[in-house]
Amino acid sequence: MSNGRILHTMLRVGDLDKSISFYTDVIGMKLLRKNENTEYKYTLAFLGFGDESEGAVIELTYNWGVTEYDLGSAYGHIAIGVDDIYTTCDVIKAAGGNVTREPGPVKGGTTQIAFVKDPDGYMIELIQNKQASAGLEG
Repeated sequence: MSNGRILHTMLRVGDLDKSISFYTDVIGMKLLRKNENTEYKYTLAFLGFGDESEGAVIELTYNWGVTEYDLGSAYGHIAIGVDDIYTTCDVIKAAGGNVTREPGPVKGGTTQIAFVKDPDGYMIELIQNKQASAGLEG
């Protein structure tokens, strides 16, 4: 597996158009591709900041007729590195996004983080880019 890489993370969503709008208009991703499977009644949408050949993307899965899911207690968050976490949060709020933890240092450290909730309740952690590769160290 030394040549492996993460391709995508799949999230089940209850309103595909609303979720696509959130990830494109609020978070700033691009809709890369979308396809329907009429036989099995689902639609997939792949979104990312760049092409799938360049990095990991998010796969949104809409199972026709299912409008909500129990997120469970195992899911944590998707992390996104940003250049200016404070400006990014202002832009997200101005676009109607839900910032649930204002930007600031992680407890017990100096890494600047914030949290945003998507329309289905999935959490997205924003991490200041210059600190992203260090994890949540002080």
